[in-house]
Amino acid sequence: MPLDPAPALTVPAIGGEARPGLCTDCGVSRMGDGKACGRACQFIRPDYPGLERQAHGREADPERGEEAFFGTTQRMLRAALDPPAEGAQWTGITTALAAHLLDSGAVEAVLTVAPHPEDRWRPVPVIVTEAAGLAACRGMRMGYAPVVALLEPAAAAGYRRIAMIGIPCQVYALRALEREMGFERIYVIGTPCSDNTTTERFHDFLALLDDRPETISYLEFRADYRVELRFDDGRKAKTIPFLKLPISRLPPDFFPLTCRTCVDYTNRLADITVGYMGGDGDQWVIVRNARGAELLAGIEARLRLRPLTDKGRREGPVKGFLANTARAAGGLPLRSMPDWARPVVAFLQPRIGPRGLEFARARLEMKAIETVLHLRRHFPARVKNMVPGHVWRLVAPYGLSPEPEERPGAGPDSDSGDDRRGGA
Repeated sequence: MPLDPAPALTVPAIGGEARPGLCTDCGVSRMGDGKACGRACQFIRPDYPGLERQAHGREADPERGEEAFFGTTQRMLRAALDPPAEGAQWTGITTALAAHLLDSGAVEAVLTVAPHPEDRWRPVPVIVTEAAGLAACRGMRMGYAPVVALLEPAAAAGYRRIAMIGIPCQVYALRALEREMGFERIYVIGTPCSDNTTTERFHDFLALLDDRPETISYLEFRADYRVELRFDDGRKAKTIPFLKLPISRLPPDFFPLTCRTCVDYTNRLADITVGYMGGDGDQWVIVRNARGAELLAGIEARLRLRPLTDKGRREGPVKGFLANTARAAGGLPLRSMPDWARPVVAFLQPRIGPRGLEFARARLEMKAIETVLHLRRHFPARVKNMVPGHVWRLVAPYGLSPEPEERPGAGPDSDSGDDRRGGA
C-alpha cells in the first residue's frame, strides 16, 4: 500500500543509526543529542517509579487492584469500536483515539508508523496532521521503527501539541525526554508490545506458514491460542493453533535479545494502553491517568463494552514456560511435545487454559521470567540496574529473586565481560 503523498501524512528524513547491542532503534540514537540514550534507554538504568510519578502522578501500587501486573490503572475495559474500522488489526480503537485528537484540535500532529510503499509489513515513521491520514496507519507492522526521532522534525515544523502512538521501549524514551523537548502537550497512546523481529526475519516466518506468503495481508496472535491469517488473493482466512506453529524451524535469535529482556510488556508509561491480551477476543483498554481518561471520553460513545473475563489457571503453563526458558537460556534444546499430543493440547488450550485477565497475567509473568533468565545468561552485570521492582515481584512466586549482586547498588557498575556487547 503506497503512502499518501499529501501533507496529511509525511515521512521525514531520519538520519543516524541504531546503537549496537541492546537497542530497539526507538529513534533516540538518531537524534542530535549524542548523550540522550544514556538518559532515555530502558536497557540501561530504567526508572519506572520516577517516570510513573511524572506521567501519572503516582507510582503503580502492587496492592491496588491489578496494578502489580498491569501498572498504574484508573480504569480497565474490554471494548470494541462499533462499527470496526476497515483495515484495522482489531477494531481500530488506537487510530480512532488519535483521529479524534486531530479532529478536535487537541493536537496538531500524530507521530506513528505506516507501511513502507514496497513492503506492507515494514514500518515507516510518519507524522500525520489530518485524521484521514491515519487510515493508512492501521494494521500491524513488524520491524524496527525510530518513531521517537520524529520529535525533532515535529518541533522544527512548529507543532506544539502532539500525540505519539508507540510501543513500550519508545514510550519509555519519550517520557524520559519529553520535558526537554519544549512541547506544550503530548498525548501518549501505547500498545502492549509483542516480541518483535526484523522485517526480513518476519518474511521468513510467513514463508513457513503458507506457500504463498506474499498474499498474507493480516496476521494476529489471538487470545484463543491461535494465529489468524488473512489473504488478499481471495482465499478464506485460516487459523493455526500456537502449538502447530513452526517455531522449532526459526533461528535461535529470531526474537532479538532486546525483546527477550523486555521489562515493560503493557506500556506502563502511556496515558492509555490499547491491546488484546486481557480482551478475550475484544480489545483491552487500560486508562492510566487523567489524560488517558480524556482520550477515552472522546470515542467512548462509539465503543461496544463487555465485562472483563477472568478464566482458567496460569500456574501450570507459566511453570512449563519457566522450565523451557531455563533450558533455552542455558543453551540447551527445548523440550518438545510429542506429535500425537499436540492436537489434544491445541483442542484443550482455548477451553481450559487461562483466558481474559488470567491470560494477560500469564503473559506478563512469562515475559518477566524470560527477562531475568536471559539477562543472567547474557548480561549478568546489567541485572542490578535493568530489572525494576515490578519485574522481580512477578517472578517471585516462581522461585526467582535477586541474588545479592543483582540488587540495585550492589558493587560498582561494570561493563566488563559479556556486557561489552551491550549498547546504550
